[in-house]
Amino acid sequence: MKIIRACKTCHYLTEKESCPFCSSPTSKRWRGYVVIRNPESSQVAEHMNIKKPGKYALKVM
Repeated sequence: MKIIRACKTCHYLTEKESCPFCSSPTSKRWRGYVVIRNPESSQVAEHMNIKKPGKYALKVM
C-alpha cells in the first residue's frame, strides 16, 4: 500500500520522504487536498502560493 505524504513547506503531495519540488521533508500527517491544473488562473493557487500544477494538501501537521 502506498503512503501519500505532504511537503511541510509547499504542501505538494508525493510518496517520497522529501519533496521533488523544494527538497523539504514530508509528513504523513495532512488533511484535505486540492488539485491545481492551471495555477496561473487559479485564485486558490494564488492564495496558497502554488506555481506548479499538481495535488496539494490543505493542511500539513
